[in-house]
Amino acid sequence: MSPVTEPLHRPPFQPAKLLMLVGDFVEDYEVMVPFQALQMVGHTVHAVCPGKRSGDRVRTAIHDFEGDQTYSEKPGHNFVLNAAFDDIKPEDYDGLVVPGGRAPEYLRLNQRVLEIIRYFDSSGKPIAALCHGPQLLAAARVIAGKRLNAYPACAPEVELAGGTFVPLEVTEAITDGNLVTGPAWPAHPAWLAQYLQVLEASLTK
Repeated sequence: MSPVTEPLHRPPFQPAKLLMLVGDFVEDYEVMVPFQALQMVGHTVHAVCPGKRSGDRVRTAIHDFEGDQTYSEKPGHNFVLNAAFDDIKPEDYDGLVVPGGRAPEYLRLNQRVLEIIRYFDSSGKPIAALCHGPQLLAAARVIAGKRLNAYPACAPEVELAGGTFVPLEVTEAITDGNLVTGPAWPAHPAWLAQYLQVLEASLTK
């Protein structure tokens, strides 16, 4: 007879409810992959956009790195929202996800978006921002004293908002407290893995 092995035990999984802030021309991979991957592991993700409701769509853009001085841009998918921006209550959520692309540069003009980000920061709830996503964090003034990364062209905004820009390889990510950031979609494996660690620690406090 083969020896009996003890089953592996881990703490019971605690599903989280996550909010994702998106807008037209959000980066395609940076909205699609986290939205699907976080649900795959058992979390609920509500993707919302100012001025739009559940079932509405945002257009996405694919940013690629093809040897030019900056990224190239191509049409992406139409991403379907699954919650209404006007109906959300930030206190109902355990964490925030901010993809990059072109959307953050104009979403930061929306005061309600900035208030939502400030809520997650002040409550210490996990925040994940990728690529141009830290533009929103800088506009909300929540990165002073933080070490973070973003798309390299956003480094001046990070520094002007009081953060410390930490250069990383495009496949890497960095965690500082409740904040997880990375340079672009090639960092998804590291960025999502670190965010899940921060999220689990937050849920089991």
